[in-house]
Amino acid sequence: MDAEKMKLIIAVIQASDSDVLNEVLREHKIRFTRLPSVGSFLRERNATYLVGCKESEQDAVKELLTSTCRKRIAFIATPIENAPLPMPYPTETVVGGINLFALDLEHFEEL
Repeated sequence: MDAEKMKLIIAVIQASDSDVLNEVLREHKIRFTRLPSVGSFLRERNATYLVGCKESEQDAVKELLTSTCRKRIAFIATPIENAPLPMPYPTETVVGGINLFALDLEHFEEL
């Protein structure tokens, strides 16, 4: 009998969602590794998760990830053009959410 194929899910999320995601993954007994990272947009702190799972579990893991890490509205200060003094103007932008990558694993060992 062939072993079931394994997947590596790479999830990049906002750091503010990482504590909740840690708890959710632990509750569901999903093994993961968390790496600190920094995003280029707004230079916000992020967390990158490496999650190994069976191919049959991939959809359930993705659902947990996407339901835990939400997009939200943030305001950034942008300068008003042609103003005599540099005056910041609050501009609404969407931040957060999740970037997911799923890769086939040829080999997996847990030591």
